Amino acid sequence: MSRSPYPSGAQLNPPEDCRRIRRIIAEDPDWSLAIVPFLSTLCLQTIVRNFEERPILEELTPSQKDFVQERLSPSLPLHVTANLIGDGVFWKRCCELRWDLCDVSHYGHSWKRMFFERHLENIIELFIPDVTDPKTVVAMVPLCKNYVKRLDISQLLPPIKESQKEEDEYGSELASDNEYDGPSMDHFDFSILLDKLICLEELHVVYRVKQCGMNFEWKMFQMTDRDCESFAMAVKSCKTLKLLRLYESHIEDKKCRLLVKHLLDHPSLRELDFSHNLIGDRGARAISKLLTRSKLEILNMCDNDVRDSGAKAIAHALSKNSTLLSLNLRLNRLRDEGGQAISTALLNNNTLLHLHLGGNEVTEPTAIALSKALVHNNTLKSINLSCNRLGVDGGKALEEAMSHNTSVTECDIRLTEVEEHSVSVINQVVWTNQSLEHKKQAEERQTK
Repeated sequence: MSRSPYPSGAQLNPPEDCRRIRRIIAEDPDWSLAIVPFLSTLCLQTIVRNFEERPILEELTPSQKDFVQERLSPSLPLHVTANLIGDGVFWKRCCELRWDLCDVSHYGHSWKRMFFERHLENIIELFIPDVTDPKTVVAMVPLCKNYVKRLDISQLLPPIKESQKEEDEYGSELASDNEYDGPSMDHFDFSILLDKLICLEELHVVYRVKQCGMNFEWKMFQMTDRDCESFAMAVKSCKTLKLLRLYESHIEDKKCRLLVKHLLDHPSLRELDFSHNLIGDRGARAISKLLTRSKLEILNMCDNDVRDSGAKAIAHALSKNSTLLSLNLRLNRLRDEGGQAISTALLNNNTLLHLHLGGNEVTEPTAIALSKALVHNNTLKSINLSCNRLGVDGGKALEEAMSHNTSVTECDIRLTEVEEHSVSVINQVVWTNQSLEHKKQAEERQTK
């Protein structure tokens, strides 16, 4: 009987010692029966490999769906994945592969919504009139219409310039025969898209070209008349739209009036932002008409050219309005006639919560008029009068009025030439009102 080469009672190390006594060594020394995949796993891997030709997902269990989504290629055609794969790890992988910054909290914590909103925004921002086929945009509608709730368009490209024909070289007759009529559109035409996005609630648009460099021209940063007409009709057709923000786009009175004409009686619009444009008094009068025929809750007209006449029109509408919660007229030119009109309107308004009149060249008369309103108005919560010359007397009038007010929880009077004592008293009243408001909110939470 042969004697074992190992001492009796010694514990063998199977991976090492068995190999020393084996006569045949497998090609894969790490092979083990334990790593043989299950048949179900092999089937799922086959589904992943052939997903584009034979997409199978609905028949799988939740754990099997997760297995497949973790392994599907993000480069699969959207017509295969869009309406088949639900929100989850697949769309998260698609987003993180394509964009460095992916804050899903801005998209209702939906990776699928993030992907389709940003994908559609990218298509629109790179659309070149008369070069890009509009069908590329329309083809996206069936794939994304159920997921796009907001579009934030940060640039709109103009048409490519055609080289001017040299009449001297080719002759006037030849030049007239080949005369170029101009582009069919000045920027992307929203009318081909908005009425088809059945879930769209927010639209942010600015007419500009990013990183234009030495090719800068002023017309790259403005909405044309033709753009305005098509855009207005497109917005009117989008019945689900709640927020419209059209800023920094060189909108003056004519364009503003045309836009407002199509927004009258809009069924769902609640917030309108025309900030950083060139809207004057005629445009403000159109806005005042909109306030009487809409359910707007937030209006932002910051940094325009509204003067006393336009402010009076807005004030007249404000005195009859029962839906507006926030009015921002910062950085206009209301002066005292406009400021007094807005302040007086607050005597008849019991819904406005936030008012911003900063940087409007208003002085003491406006402060006095607003003080009279604050004594009777118990709705207004936030007032901003910063960067105006209210003066000592204006500050004292506000101080006296605030001593009788219990609703204002924010009052910004920085850079208004108001005495420090008045500022201190006003701030003390504001802090008291804030404490009362917090206490009231705590009591309401306890009763629920």
